[in-house]
Amino acid sequence: MSQSIGFIGGGNIAEAMISGLKKANSALEIRVTNHSNRGRLQGLVDRYNVIATSLTELVEDSKVLIIAVKPKDVQGVLKDLAGFSLQNKLVISVAAGVPLKVFYKYLPGVAVVRAMPNTSTAVLHSMTGLVRGDNVNDEQASVGEKIFSATGKIMWVPEKNINALTAISGSGPAYFYLFAESLIKAGVELGLSEAEAEVLVLETLIGSGKMIAESDKSPGKLREEVTSPNGTTYAALNVFMEEKLAQTVQNAAWACARRAEDLEGEYSE
Repeated sequence: MSQSIGFIGGGNIAEAMISGLKKANSALEIRVTNHSNRGRLQGLVDRYNVIATSLTELVEDSKVLIIAVKPKDVQGVLKDLAGFSLQNKLVISVAAGVPLKVFYKYLPGVAVVRAMPNTSTAVLHSMTGLVRGDNVNDEQASVGEKIFSATGKIMWVPEKNINALTAISGSGPAYFYLFAESLIKAGVELGLSEAEAEVLVLETLIGSGKMIAESDKSPGKLREEVTSPNGTTYAALNVFMEEKLAQTVQNAAWACARRAEDLEGEYSE
């Protein structure tokens, strides 16, 4: 990828993306500006060999601008960007809950892609949803695809589906982390050391993920194949069923999607 990329914001998602992009292409030229935390910016420079710069230099020297600030700060960034000529530049937002109409308001005519990656970009296994703005041409859409394909898989969706995607893949890693955390704790309570429990849980999680990804069988079918009637796995799954785990997971996803919708209302004003 020959495009010069500029990150406005240096928080967790920006660092995850920078880490992944640098793993995919160590020679990629990345600029970062982060007004709120100079120490964190210097840390990114030290860890990933990015270029710390001012907003003016970043805009002038980058073909792609990635807005990676908190949702509440996006409109302030857009007001700053409105003072620049952004012709032939691609703006990508990874801020949750900020709809395209906000970008059209401040940056009329500018090419904008709305993206929802997750922090697994850092290990090149993100699932990223992309929404194509009205002014994005085919070449710019291809650039967006290349950026996020370098750190995982992509899926173009209409904007009306981005909150659903956020509820599944955008926030999804945290769900699996919580399950892993809980299973490690259970292992310790059953008498394993924490180190032993961590190895068992993490390797099981990785193996199960690979089975789902590489098998032609559905997750439900794979579950059935490891569950003997009235066996050990059956005993555990029966507790999940009694505690309505499936409904709890669905409720959590709905809560995430609703919060994303709420944010869109808040940040559209």
